[in-house]
Amino acid sequence: MSKYILKKLIKKLGAIKGRHTELVTVYVPAGYSVHEIIAQLRSEQSTAENIKSKPVRKNVTTALEKIMRHLQLYKKTPEHGLAIFCGNISEREGAAEMELWAIEPPEPVKVKMYWCDQKFVLEPLEEMVKEREIYGIINLDKSEADIALLVGKKINSIAHFESIVPGKTRAGGQSSARFSRIREGLLNDWLKKVGEAANRVFEEHSEVIGILLGGPGPIKDYFLKEEYVHASVRNKILGTVDTSYTGEHGLHETIERGEDLIKEAGVTKEKNILQKFFNELQKPHGLVAYGLAEVRKALELGAADILILSDSLDIKIGGKDAIEYFEEEVKRYGTSIAVVSADTREGSQFLQLGGIGAMLRYNIS
Repeated sequence: MSKYILKKLIKKLGAIKGRHTELVTVYVPAGYSVHEIIAQLRSEQSTAENIKSKPVRKNVTTALEKIMRHLQLYKKTPEHGLAIFCGNISEREGAAEMELWAIEPPEPVKVKMYWCDQKFVLEPLEEMVKEREIYGIINLDKSEADIALLVGKKINSIAHFESIVPGKTRAGGQSSARFSRIREGLLNDWLKKVGEAANRVFEEHSEVIGILLGGPGPIKDYFLKEEYVHASVRNKILGTVDTSYTGEHGLHETIERGEDLIKEAGVTKEKNILQKFFNELQKPHGLVAYGLAEVRKALELGAADILILSDSLDIKIGGKDAIEYFEEEVKRYGTSIAVVSADTREGSQFLQLGGIGAMLRYNIS
């Protein structure tokens, strides 16, 4: 199941509200025994017989029976586990409309759960579809520096350094000018050391799409201004972030205070793709195609380099959701796919154009 399809299903399930606590959520972890889960649900079904409200009792026990019957279809738990949602989704009191959704998720289920509520428990699936683009972090002052990667919510520390740069108070017997020269030399060596480490890390991790530069005081701004990092790294720096700390606390603080810079980076990436698309569209023989028929033609000819689809696209192709269909098709042609939001001005304009487009390798007209 692709993350896009899972996102749509999560949205659908999230909109369902039970009239009572009768929507059942079951998570089966990867590698866990289906038979043990069925046995547990059988026990829960016995407990549910004690529910005082007859309609609620009936809906919960029916949902559990339906889930257990579905689980019996599996000889073993799927590779990544299972997430099952079942319950009466009728909005009319007293009416029954029992539905079941069974999901084999794209990542391993790590939690074992049975829960009955007025809504389905979706947090484990929502965590799977969160963007996990990789960002870099540099946090420094004159005393210490840290370089790390942010992968999803996890900060992976790569390097930590401590400096020998003295404070501004000079030792007795040293002239002010001499002390200042020594301190400036040590500070330059320190920032050069941090810059070389940053170059090494971020040139090795070319998948990093943006870097946050944080720290207390003005040292970080000086570090950026004096170009202690290569242009390829400097161009990925999204901005500077003022923090109160360095070290591990400083890394977390950089992420918290730089959240808007990260959000803006994702939006900027989408805008750049669409701006390139619209620029080509304005040319007499621009390397673009749009509309379902033209894009399918370009794809089948092997001419489509990047397929661009709006996340608000609401059409079916051969019985499949359009994005689900194209996710399968692009694999045959070495074409990449970009799903863009309709929330930006460019995204809204693209949706009005049909929400399906492609950047071409060569002209097909």
